[in-house]
Amino acid sequence: MIEKKKSGAASIADFELDTPAVPSDERNTKVIAIINQKGGVGKSTTAINLSAALGEMGKKVLLVDLDPQGNATSGLGIDKSKIEGESYDLLLSESKAEECLIANVFEGLDVIPSTIDLAGAEVELVNEIARENRLKTGLSTLRGAYDYIFIDCPPSLGLLTINALVAADQLLIPIQCEFYALEGVTKLLDSMKRVKTLLNPGLGIFGVVLTMFDSRTTLSKQVASDVEDFFGSLVFETRIPRTVKLSEAPSYGLPVIQYDPKGKGAKAYSELAEEAMRRG
Repeated sequence: MIEKKKSGAASIADFELDTPAVPSDERNTKVIAIINQKGGVGKSTTAINLSAALGEMGKKVLLVDLDPQGNATSGLGIDKSKIEGESYDLLLSESKAEECLIANVFEGLDVIPSTIDLAGAEVELVNEIARENRLKTGLSTLRGAYDYIFIDCPPSLGLLTINALVAADQLLIPIQCEFYALEGVTKLLDSMKRVKTLLNPGLGIFGVVLTMFDSRTTLSKQVASDVEDFFGSLVFETRIPRTVKLSEAPSYGLPVIQYDPKGKGAKAYSELAEEAMRRG
Protein backbone atom coordinates (compact mmCIF):
# COMPACT_ATOMS: atom_id res chain seq x y z
CA MET A 1 0.00 0.00 0.00
CA ILE A 2 0.99 3.63 -0.39
CA GLU A 3 2.98 5.00 2.50
CA LYS A 4 1.41 7.84 4.47
CA LYS A 5 2.77 11.21 3.46
CA LYS A 6 4.83 12.89 6.13
CA SER A 7 4.46 16.56 6.88
CA GLY A 8 6.35 18.56 4.26
CA ALA A 9 6.73 15.57 1.94
CA ALA A 10 6.11 15.84 -1.76
CA SER A 11 2.67 15.30 -3.20
CA ILE A 12 1.34 14.91 -6.72
CA ALA A 13 0.35 18.58 -6.72
CA ASP A 14 4.07 19.39 -6.84
CA PHE A 15 4.40 17.69 -10.23
CA GLU A 16 1.35 18.61 -12.28
CA LEU A 17 1.30 18.17 -16.04
CA ASP A 18 2.74 21.60 -16.63
CA THR A 19 4.59 22.85 -19.68
CA PRO A 20 8.25 23.31 -18.75
CA ALA A 21 9.70 26.75 -19.35
CA VAL A 22 12.19 26.21 -22.18
CA PRO A 23 13.40 28.61 -24.86
CA SER A 24 11.16 28.82 -27.94
CA ASP A 25 13.75 27.21 -30.23
CA GLU A 26 13.79 24.15 -27.95
CA ARG A 27 10.05 23.57 -27.64
CA ASN A 28 10.02 20.81 -30.25
CA THR A 29 12.03 18.50 -27.98
CA LYS A 30 10.55 16.90 -24.87
CA VAL A 31 13.18 15.44 -22.53
CA ILE A 32 11.72 12.66 -20.38
CA ALA A 33 13.56 10.74 -17.65
CA ILE A 34 12.27 7.20 -17.09
CA ILE A 35 12.75 6.72 -13.37
CA ASN A 36 12.00 4.46 -10.44
CA GLN A 37 14.45 3.77 -7.63
CA LYS A 38 13.27 0.16 -7.52
CA GLY A 39 14.88 -2.30 -9.88
CA GLY A 40 12.99 -4.73 -12.09
CA VAL A 41 9.98 -2.50 -12.71
CA GLY A 42 10.32 -2.36 -16.50
CA LYS A 43 12.30 0.87 -16.88
CA SER A 44 14.63 -0.34 -19.62
CA THR A 45 11.87 -2.36 -21.26
CA THR A 46 9.73 0.77 -21.41
CA ALA A 47 12.65 2.92 -22.57
CA ILE A 48 13.43 0.54 -25.44
CA ASN A 49 9.92 -0.22 -26.58
CA LEU A 50 8.32 3.19 -26.17
CA SER A 51 11.25 4.80 -28.01
CA ALA A 52 11.07 2.26 -30.82
CA ALA A 53 7.28 2.56 -31.12
CA LEU A 54 7.47 6.35 -31.38
CA GLY A 55 10.25 6.05 -33.97
CA GLU A 56 8.14 3.68 -36.03
CA MET A 57 5.31 6.23 -35.88
CA GLY A 58 7.49 8.85 -37.52
CA LYS A 59 8.91 10.63 -34.48
CA LYS A 60 12.61 11.39 -34.13
CA VAL A 61 13.75 9.86 -30.83
CA LEU A 62 17.01 9.75 -28.86
CA LEU A 63 17.41 7.21 -26.06
CA VAL A 64 20.13 7.99 -23.51
CA ASP A 65 21.24 4.97 -21.49
CA LEU A 66 22.27 6.36 -18.09
CA ASP A 67 22.37 3.01 -16.31
CA PRO A 68 25.82 1.40 -15.83
CA GLN A 69 24.17 -1.99 -16.37
CA GLY A 70 23.53 -0.90 -19.95
CA ASN A 71 20.35 -2.92 -20.36
CA ALA A 72 18.85 -0.51 -22.85
CA THR A 73 22.08 -0.64 -24.86
CA SER A 74 22.31 -4.41 -25.04
CA GLY A 75 18.54 -4.73 -25.41
CA LEU A 76 18.79 -2.84 -28.69
CA GLY A 77 21.48 -5.16 -30.01
CA ILE A 78 24.40 -2.74 -29.57
CA ASP A 79 27.77 -4.46 -29.15
CA LYS A 80 29.33 -2.78 -26.11
CA SER A 81 32.84 -3.83 -27.15
CA LYS A 82 32.56 -1.68 -30.27
CA ILE A 83 31.19 1.49 -28.66
CA GLU A 84 33.37 4.54 -29.39
CA GLY A 85 31.46 7.10 -27.32
CA GLU A 86 28.97 6.70 -24.49
CA SER A 87 27.11 8.49 -21.73
CA TYR A 88 30.20 8.29 -19.50
CA ASP A 89 32.14 10.43 -21.99
CA LEU A 90 29.24 12.88 -22.17
CA LEU A 91 29.06 13.31 -18.39
CA LEU A 92 32.81 13.73 -18.02
CA SER A 93 32.79 16.30 -20.86
CA GLU A 94 35.24 14.18 -22.82
CA SER A 95 33.00 14.04 -25.90
CA LYS A 96 30.15 16.02 -27.38
CA ALA A 97 26.71 14.43 -27.54
CA GLU A 98 26.93 14.16 -31.32
CA GLU A 99 30.12 12.12 -30.92
CA CYS A 100 28.53 9.73 -28.43
CA LEU A 101 25.34 8.79 -30.22
CA ILE A 102 24.76 5.85 -32.53
CA ALA A 103 22.43 6.93 -35.32
CA ASN A 104 19.53 4.91 -36.74
CA VAL A 105 19.73 1.93 -34.42
CA PHE A 106 16.15 1.37 -35.50
CA GLU A 107 13.75 3.45 -37.54
CA GLY A 108 13.67 6.98 -36.10
CA LEU A 109 15.76 5.96 -33.07
CA ASP A 110 19.26 7.11 -32.13
CA VAL A 111 21.01 5.93 -28.95
CA ILE A 112 23.67 7.23 -26.59
CA PRO A 113 24.81 3.90 -25.11
CA SER A 114 26.42 3.04 -21.79
CA THR A 115 28.88 0.49 -20.44
CA ILE A 116 30.07 -0.45 -16.97
CA ASP A 117 32.50 2.49 -17.20
CA LEU A 118 29.56 4.69 -16.23
CA ALA A 119 29.67 3.21 -12.73
CA GLY A 120 32.78 5.27 -12.03
CA ALA A 121 31.21 8.54 -13.13
CA GLU A 122 29.58 9.30 -9.77
CA VAL A 123 32.94 9.03 -7.99
CA GLU A 124 34.77 11.05 -10.63
CA LEU A 125 32.19 13.83 -10.60
CA VAL A 126 32.06 14.31 -6.83
CA ASN A 127 34.54 17.19 -6.76
CA GLU A 128 33.59 18.68 -10.13
CA ILE A 129 31.91 22.06 -10.51
CA ALA A 130 28.21 21.94 -11.53
CA ARG A 131 28.29 18.16 -11.38
CA GLU A 132 24.46 17.93 -11.31
CA ASN A 133 24.24 19.81 -14.63
CA ARG A 134 26.60 17.70 -16.71
CA LEU A 135 23.92 15.77 -18.59
CA LYS A 136 21.75 18.84 -19.18
CA THR A 137 24.73 20.73 -20.59
CA GLY A 138 25.79 17.78 -22.72
CA LEU A 139 22.36 17.29 -24.25
CA SER A 140 21.72 21.00 -24.85
CA THR A 141 23.12 20.87 -28.39
CA LEU A 142 20.54 18.22 -29.33
CA ARG A 143 17.52 20.27 -28.24
CA GLY A 144 15.43 20.84 -31.34
CA ALA A 145 16.91 17.88 -33.23
CA TYR A 146 14.50 15.33 -31.71
CA ASP A 147 10.84 15.08 -30.83
CA TYR A 148 11.66 13.07 -27.71
CA ILE A 149 14.80 12.44 -25.70
CA PHE A 150 14.32 9.60 -23.20
CA ILE A 151 16.78 9.00 -20.36
CA ASP A 152 16.87 5.48 -18.93
CA CYS A 153 17.88 6.03 -15.28
CA PRO A 154 19.61 3.60 -12.92
CA PRO A 155 17.59 2.07 -10.05
CA SER A 156 18.93 4.48 -7.44
CA LEU A 157 18.74 8.13 -6.39
CA GLY A 158 22.44 8.87 -6.80
CA LEU A 159 24.27 11.49 -8.86
CA LEU A 160 23.47 9.85 -12.19
CA THR A 161 19.75 10.04 -11.48
CA ILE A 162 20.07 13.60 -10.18
CA ASN A 163 21.69 14.52 -13.51
CA ALA A 164 18.71 13.00 -15.30
CA LEU A 165 16.23 14.91 -13.12
CA VAL A 166 18.04 18.18 -13.82
CA ALA A 167 18.20 17.51 -17.57
CA ALA A 168 14.57 16.40 -17.92
CA ASP A 169 11.45 18.41 -18.59
CA GLN A 170 9.24 15.68 -17.19
CA LEU A 171 9.34 12.20 -15.67
CA LEU A 172 7.87 8.88 -16.72
CA ILE A 173 7.47 6.48 -13.80
CA PRO A 174 6.98 2.76 -14.50
CA ILE A 175 5.35 0.88 -11.61
CA GLN A 176 5.03 -2.89 -11.72
CA CYS A 177 1.79 -4.50 -10.64
CA GLU A 178 3.29 -6.64 -7.91
CA PHE A 179 3.43 -6.73 -4.12
CA TYR A 180 5.45 -3.83 -2.64
CA ALA A 181 5.24 -2.04 -5.99
CA LEU A 182 4.49 1.27 -4.29
CA GLU A 183 7.07 0.90 -1.55
CA GLY A 184 9.25 4.00 -1.45
CA VAL A 185 7.14 6.06 -3.84
CA THR A 186 6.99 8.99 -1.40
CA LYS A 187 10.77 8.92 -1.06
CA LEU A 188 11.04 9.12 -4.84
CA LEU A 189 8.66 12.08 -4.95
CA ASP A 190 10.56 13.80 -2.12
CA SER A 191 13.76 13.54 -4.17
CA MET A 192 11.97 14.98 -7.17
CA LYS A 193 10.63 17.83 -5.07
CA ARG A 194 14.11 18.73 -3.85
CA VAL A 195 15.46 18.77 -7.38
CA LYS A 196 12.47 20.83 -8.54
CA THR A 197 13.00 23.35 -5.74
CA LEU A 198 16.77 23.69 -5.99
CA LEU A 199 17.84 22.74 -9.51
CA ASN A 200 15.00 22.35 -12.02
CA PRO A 201 11.88 24.45 -11.30
CA GLY A 202 10.15 23.31 -14.50
CA LEU A 203 10.23 19.62 -13.63
CA GLY A 204 6.89 17.81 -13.91
CA ILE A 205 5.51 14.29 -14.26
CA PHE A 206 4.71 13.20 -17.80
CA GLY A 207 2.93 10.11 -16.61
CA VAL A 208 2.88 6.83 -14.70
CA VAL A 209 2.78 3.55 -16.61
CA LEU A 210 1.63 0.28 -15.07
CA THR A 211 3.87 -2.62 -16.10
CA MET A 212 3.76 -6.42 -15.69
CA PHE A 213 -0.02 -6.24 -15.45
CA ASP A 214 -1.90 -9.54 -15.32
CA SER A 215 -5.64 -9.04 -15.63
CA ARG A 216 -6.23 -12.55 -14.27
CA THR A 217 -4.91 -11.76 -10.80
CA THR A 218 -6.54 -9.83 -8.00
CA LEU A 219 -3.14 -8.48 -6.97
CA SER A 220 -2.53 -6.74 -10.29
CA LYS A 221 -5.98 -5.17 -10.19
CA GLN A 222 -5.50 -4.01 -6.59
CA VAL A 223 -2.09 -2.46 -7.31
CA ALA A 224 -3.48 -0.73 -10.39
CA SER A 225 -6.33 0.66 -8.30
CA ASP A 226 -3.91 1.90 -5.60
CA VAL A 227 -1.69 3.60 -8.17
CA GLU A 228 -4.65 5.29 -9.84
CA ASP A 229 -5.97 6.47 -6.48
CA PHE A 230 -2.62 8.05 -5.67
CA PHE A 231 -1.55 9.46 -9.05
CA GLY A 232 -4.98 10.15 -10.57
CA SER A 233 -4.99 11.34 -14.18
CA LEU A 234 -1.20 10.99 -14.40
CA VAL A 235 -1.63 7.23 -14.90
CA PHE A 236 -1.66 6.14 -18.54
CA GLU A 237 -4.73 4.16 -19.56
CA THR A 238 -2.49 1.67 -21.37
CA ARG A 239 -1.28 -1.13 -19.14
CA ILE A 240 1.77 -3.14 -20.16
CA PRO A 241 1.08 -6.87 -19.79
CA ARG A 242 3.43 -9.50 -18.46
CA THR A 243 4.39 -11.54 -21.53
CA VAL A 244 7.13 -14.01 -22.42
CA LYS A 245 7.84 -12.18 -25.68
CA LEU A 246 8.58 -8.92 -23.87
CA SER A 247 11.10 -10.78 -21.72
CA GLU A 248 12.65 -12.57 -24.69
CA ALA A 249 13.02 -9.61 -27.05
CA PRO A 250 16.12 -8.03 -25.38
CA SER A 251 18.09 -11.26 -25.72
CA TYR A 252 17.64 -10.92 -29.49
CA GLY A 253 18.57 -7.24 -29.43
CA LEU A 254 15.18 -6.19 -30.74
CA PRO A 255 12.27 -4.06 -29.53
CA VAL A 256 9.14 -6.12 -29.14
CA ILE A 257 7.44 -4.36 -32.07
CA GLN A 258 9.99 -6.09 -34.31
CA TYR A 259 10.50 -9.30 -32.37
CA ASP A 260 6.78 -10.07 -31.97
CA PRO A 261 4.91 -7.36 -33.92
CA LYS A 262 1.48 -8.96 -33.53
CA GLY A 263 1.80 -9.85 -29.86
CA LYS A 264 0.23 -8.28 -26.79
CA GLY A 265 3.44 -6.52 -25.76
CA ALA A 266 3.89 -4.83 -29.13
CA LYS A 267 0.26 -3.75 -29.16
CA ALA A 268 0.52 -2.32 -25.66
CA TYR A 269 3.64 -0.25 -26.36
CA SER A 270 2.18 1.02 -29.62
CA GLU A 271 -0.91 2.13 -27.71
CA LEU A 272 1.30 3.72 -25.03
CA ALA A 273 3.18 5.61 -27.76
CA GLU A 274 -0.08 6.93 -29.19
CA GLU A 275 -1.21 8.00 -25.74
CA ALA A 276 2.15 9.68 -25.11
CA MET A 277 1.84 11.65 -28.34
CA ARG A 278 -1.58 12.86 -27.29
CA ARG A 279 -0.02 14.22 -24.09
CA GLY A 280 2.50 16.20 -26.11
